[in-house]
Amino acid sequence: MKRFLFLGCFILISFHGLSSKILIPMDDSQANHLKAYGVTFWVLGNGVEAQWLLNYRGGSFMLPNINNIAEECVIRGVSFQVIADVQAAQILNEISDSEVNMESVKLEKSPKIAVYSPAGKLPWDDAVTLVLTYAEIPYEIVYDEEVLSGVLPKYDWLHLHHEDFTGQFGKFYKAYRTASWYQDEVDSQNASASFMGFQKVSEMKREVSLTLRNFVLGGGFLFTMCSGTDSFDIALAAQDVDICDPMFDGDPSDSQANSKLNFSEGLAFQDYNLEMDPLIYEFSNIDGTKDHRDIKQINDFFTLFDFSAKWDIVPTMLTQSHKRVITGFMGQTTSFRKEFIRPDVTVMGDNRNLSTAKYIHGELGRGQWTYYGGHDPEDYEHMVNDPPTDLNLHPNSPGYRLILNNILFPAAKKKERKT
Repeated sequence: MKRFLFLGCFILISFHGLSSKILIPMDDSQANHLKAYGVTFWVLGNGVEAQWLLNYRGGSFMLPNINNIAEECVIRGVSFQVIADVQAAQILNEISDSEVNMESVKLEKSPKIAVYSPAGKLPWDDAVTLVLTYAEIPYEIVYDEEVLSGVLPKYDWLHLHHEDFTGQFGKFYKAYRTASWYQDEVDSQNASASFMGFQKVSEMKREVSLTLRNFVLGGGFLFTMCSGTDSFDIALAAQDVDICDPMFDGDPSDSQANSKLNFSEGLAFQDYNLEMDPLIYEFSNIDGTKDHRDIKQINDFFTLFDFSAKWDIVPTMLTQSHKRVITGFMGQTTSFRKEFIRPDVTVMGDNRNLSTAKYIHGELGRGQWTYYGGHDPEDYEHMVNDPPTDLNLHPNSPGYRLILNNILFPAAKKKERKT
């Protein structure tokens, strides 16, 4: 009923000739950048289109001037301005200038969002679900059984929660094999694999990985952070190779595993070597965590690349922020060594004082994917059992904005999403 009232209000105001817009600035004047995305999603979810003003005041949003929208901004603590149509026209005219690196993108409808995540509570949180909840953006949870049952075509955008797709249970064996949460997770994963007819968790995860890859091939948008990045790529490259030692799957790994990887099956990486020691908390030499430990925290930051808003629209959308230099943060997979990134991958943010990329993007078939290194943009070194980040303390986080850019990206008009 609320939606119909909202739409009715919009139609009534339009009929009387609305002569103003709501501008949600996304520069340093914005009181709550993260909830500004939530307001925009709420508007799209009510069937009203919006405009994303790329590189204009930090990637601002322009919406119809409807009382419901202004009230929602006030409720959520989002800064906004009511501007006359003539001002809106001037802004759009400025953006359209071929000499200016700006563009206006029409947002048509809110994407249907799923998060690949286990039902049980693990002793770490996930930045994406934290910011979705904080921004009040609705999402649904799916996991292995749902993925393999064929539900993914229902969704436009999928995030892979902190996950190990190789079947090695996060390589937590050395540090946490006696912890109850680790033992419960192993038992749960083994039971799930057996229930679905797999002999090993690694076999189940590889089938899940292939299904996720097909989701992207078919036009889906995939986003993941931390170990969900390289472990996913590795699972695809190693789908015909046993890379798990006995403590993970009951039999030895293939001693020739590294020479048998098929890098063409992955999305982002090539020519890397797996870390075959089960007692080392690392999947491969893709990860640049060790490089980050060699520098001081104050020197750990990454820089977003500037793209042509009129020609490279996709990476421009994904790098919208009020800051171009962003504080770094660690994770099981902190960043990606550039020497192992495939040449067809777009690097959108890198660590200039290291040879690593933090934020990368690519296309596969009809779909697109983004990998973002690190665990939590507002917690430099988030550890197991640490409390979740309180985003009320970080409403203007540029690192979290990058996550929300990816979630909003599928709402863009299709022709404007093409690179």
